Amino acid sequence: MKNTLVESPPMRLTRAYEFAASHRLYSRHLTEEQNLELFGKCSYPNGHGHNYVLEITVEGPIDPQSARVIDPVSLDEIVNREIVDRYDHRHFNHDIPEFTDLVPSTELVTKVAWERLVDHIPPPARLISVAIQETARNKFEYRGEI
Repeated sequence: MKNTLVESPPMRLTRAYEFAASHRLYSRHLTEEQNLELFGKCSYPNGHGHNYVLEITVEGPIDPQSARVIDPVSLDEIVNREIVDRYDHRHFNHDIPEFTDLVPSTELVTKVAWERLVDHIPPPARLISVAIQETARNKFEYRGEI
């Protein structure tokens, strides 16, 4: 007899994490005036911070032994190592090498987080999306190259 609960279409798991970080929306290819015009108060020289909520969604078959898509402890270790521990209480412009030549908008933070995670999710699970909520009104999601 087949176990239809395990032999079903892929299941998705989303886990949430938090980190606090600061950034300055600023391009070194623009003048101070152009940055202020483009980014407004988000380009003030000392930057500003957010309490970010990071959501990671993975998809895969339900493992017949564990009845899970992925071990949540393993996923937490990966996400903490690759994202949370690197970004928490840091300034993107000054402390995170990936943003040396990038404007650290939350859009790009979300995309870079995807790039840091995508190859670390153990098969048969796979990364489906990375979402970051910056404020109550702004949430960004990246699903890789579609």
